[in-house]
Amino acid sequence: MNEGNPFLELQMIAGGYCLPRCLHVVAELGVADALDETPRTAHELAQAVGVNANALTRVLRLLCAHGVFAVDGHTIVHTPVSRLLRSDHPQSMRAFARMLGLDINWRIFKSLGQSVHTGNTATQAVVPDGYWHYFAEHPEAAGIFNAAMVGKTHAQIAGIMASHDFSGFACIGDIGGGSGHLLCAVLDAAPEANGVLFDLPHVIKEDAPLASDRITLQAGDFFKDDLPVCDLYLLMEVVHDWPDEEATDILSAIRRAAPAGAKLLVIEEMLSGEPGPEWAKVLDILMLGLLGGRQRTRVEHQALLEAAGFAFTREIPTGSGASIIEAVAA
Repeated sequence: MNEGNPFLELQMIAGGYCLPRCLHVVAELGVADALDETPRTAHELAQAVGVNANALTRVLRLLCAHGVFAVDGHTIVHTPVSRLLRSDHPQSMRAFARMLGLDINWRIFKSLGQSVHTGNTATQAVVPDGYWHYFAEHPEAAGIFNAAMVGKTHAQIAGIMASHDFSGFACIGDIGGGSGHLLCAVLDAAPEANGVLFDLPHVIKEDAPLASDRITLQAGDFFKDDLPVCDLYLLMEVVHDWPDEEATDILSAIRRAAPAGAKLLVIEEMLSGEPGPEWAKVLDILMLGLLGGRQRTRVEHQALLEAAGFAFTREIPTGSGASIIEAVAA
């Protein structure tokens, strides 16, 4: 609508933070949960979640304009996008929207200018002990963050599983694998394999119910501790958390543990190198401000892998936002 009018385009971008903030608020309130398949008025939804009806009406009007919910006469109905905000959706992204709306993230991005000036994280100005330390000290926020990562992984797993053959491996290691959802899906597809879930001690403690005759839990720090010996390694959305030097250190730690010929799958949102909008460019700024990491192109990933002793073999788009960068221990 504003294409070709520089004033209107800039105006929309400058005030654009209102749109995601509205999304965060309705995700926090559970508005999508209050709306089932029966259309309801905004006033009825406001009563259901206990908020001001006039204000919620205006928030929903903006969200409907962008495809999050829709208007049908005088009522609000679901769209495919708003259904993802329901807690009971199998690929629910409600926790993801709540996580990005956490107060700590808004406080950090208020200081994004510091990142631009220094190249360091904006987090340093708000949480000097670091982003992960904040979550260690705030369990409620940590719960939302962990649920967000689980939801995002669930949304991407189907594309990952359809894009690669996981058969033929004896031991599969998920490094920094969090709650283990990816590893569990891979082992379901490869019943002859066993798996090792490696992550920090406080994460592995939460994963205790996953331990079985097929899944070994190994606590440690990939910058300090030995990694498991496997013939396939999974590394999903870990490398982007770190600058190049630390990212290379992580890949090198895997290479030290990996037998020659072992396969590594680095799963990340890829920068295409094209000029248009893409989620990876947004995620790149999130990494800049929060953690000091970055999103990378295929060529940049290839350079990191080769520096760590891996030979790049191919990039596999999954159709779910992420790509699989496949490499072999040289």
